Amino acid sequence: MLEEGFEGTGRLRFNLTGDDFDAALAKAGAMPLPPYIEGRRPADAQDHVDYQSIWAREAGAVAAPTASLHFDDALMAALDRHGITRSFVTLHVGAGTFLPVKVDDVRDHKMHAAAAEINATRAAGGRIVPVGTTAMRLLETAAASDGTLAEWRGATDIFITPGYRFKACDALMTNFHLPKSTLMMLVSAFLGAERIREVYDHAIADDYRFFSYGDASLLMPDKR
Repeated sequence: MLEEGFEGTGRLRFNLTGDDFDAALAKAGAMPLPPYIEGRRPADAQDHVDYQSIWAREAGAVAAPTASLHFDDALMAALDRHGITRSFVTLHVGAGTFLPVKVDDVRDHKMHAAAAEINATRAAGGRIVPVGTTAMRLLETAAASDGTLAEWRGATDIFITPGYRFKACDALMTNFHLPKSTLMMLVSAFLGAERIREVYDHAIADDYRFFSYGDASLLMPDKR
């Protein structure tokens, strides 16, 4: 170990690089599931299918943007029939996504084309609806004060809490989240603390499934 970091993190040096390192890591490693799943059972072969979005392309994240796990070919075809367009970004999600009251490390590698598409949608009067809180944090990090986006690449530690003024996002598709998490703070900031309590009261009363393999919600705040 080169140095020890914060709360069990650290910097390591390995004797392999590039494709050789990736192959060794794939052989020795295991699918990183959230602690509330991994604490009940180890990852299995099916998780390599289930814990992955249908549009995943680039290796690098330690977690899936789980709101997008709800999308399959049939749903994508239905969106096409209704004229709903989509733009793609690459999210390299860090281990901080599994920790309570921490921030995500989100790296975007393909923002230029997506930025132009999103700006055109906004200019035409369309709504911007990120799938997942990680995608929302990326868009809010890259957005100017007027909501327009430019090409962007880097890491974000944006911490969205009640009082934050959203610049780029008009609605949000997301799962139901753990208490005392940054994600609960984010949805409370987006929808309002009172309304999010009503949403979660309804979800609990009707036995909605929470967390990564749980149910999805579409949050649409009152027009600001």
